Amino acid sequence: MTDRNNAPSSSTPPMVPATLEDDSFAQLRLLRSRRVGVVTYYRMLREYGTARAALEALPEVARAAGVKDYRICPENIVQAELRAAKGAGARLVTHDSVAYPPHLAELDDAPPFLWAIGDIDLLHRPLVSIVGARNASSLGTRMTRALARGLGEAGFAVVSGLARGIDAAAHQAALETGTIAVQAGGVDVLYPVENTDLAHDIATQGLRLSEQPMGLQPMARHFPSRNRIIAGLARATVVVEAAAKSGSLITARDALDQGRDVLAVPGHPFDARAAGCNMLIRDGATLVRNAADVIALLGPTRQEQPVAPPLHSPPLSSDRDTESLHIEILSRLGPSPVAEDQLLRDLAVAPAIATPVMVELELNGRILRHAGGLVSRAG
Repeated sequence: MTDRNNAPSSSTPPMVPATLEDDSFAQLRLLRSRRVGVVTYYRMLREYGTARAALEALPEVARAAGVKDYRICPENIVQAELRAAKGAGARLVTHDSVAYPPHLAELDDAPPFLWAIGDIDLLHRPLVSIVGARNASSLGTRMTRALARGLGEAGFAVVSGLARGIDAAAHQAALETGTIAVQAGGVDVLYPVENTDLAHDIATQGLRLSEQPMGLQPMARHFPSRNRIIAGLARATVVVEAAAKSGSLITARDALDQGRDVLAVPGHPFDARAAGCNMLIRDGATLVRNAADVIALLGPTRQEQPVAPPLHSPPLSSDRDTESLHIEILSRLGPSPVAEDQLLRDLAVAPAIATPVMVELELNGRILRHAGGLVSRAG
């Protein structure tokens, strides 16, 4: 399997639509089934091993939970979604593919699928999220553009949510250097309408992403889910302007929960649009005056993709060495399955050394193996 840091080029052929026999078709059908969210999706895969087996078991699972007359997602619904994606030029990025963004893959509730329109190579660039108020001030907009331009010149791509105000300013300023728009509705649904031209520009020069089905009109409940992706894609989230109760603060909280850095631009105490940022700084967020402050915290972009050390680990010489490797493997695993070969690269341990230890952990019930060479930590 190819290293995620060597993502396929955007010049790769267009997505070939899944067929009824493809694993991705069954996986998408499972996720689109009624009452199956991201957490349930991953739990069903862990318990039943494959999406096909999970689909077969789903009606009985629903019946045991008190749901009567349960029906899994019809095949024609998934076929229609795939046709719509092909018509929109969207590609399906699956959680177990090399194209999937590495930072987002670390989340327990990482989207199993992302629909993408544009340059998917951006998913493997160093990323910083910029979010803020829809009713942005002139000063906030100018600050956002300066931040986005400075980060772009330093090698970072800018992530935001394609909303009016701060989001739009961030995308516009980063078009030439790289920007990713995470959408609350389907990736083919342009919202808000006033950002239609910007959305087309991003599809041509950047990347639009969504975990939602094609054609889905965004509703209020979809935006918090989108916000977790905005935070999860990036190493850090910068809040430029935000009211005390706003979606931008939800994104900041998501970033904190995900163990990412949160930075904020201070504002005048009398400006309600600065209240959220000032609260974040009071509670420990890094104060931002310019792009240099962000870069100083994150370090140079070359650190995002370090050269992997050669896998020629010396043999484990003692029980203590083995136990240390046990601990390190378990610390890097969570409930979401990851590719075993990627895990070994992250550990910089040769397969001949790590495989016996992995087998021991599996026999002891500490890790679980899944189809496709994936492993996860046992609950």
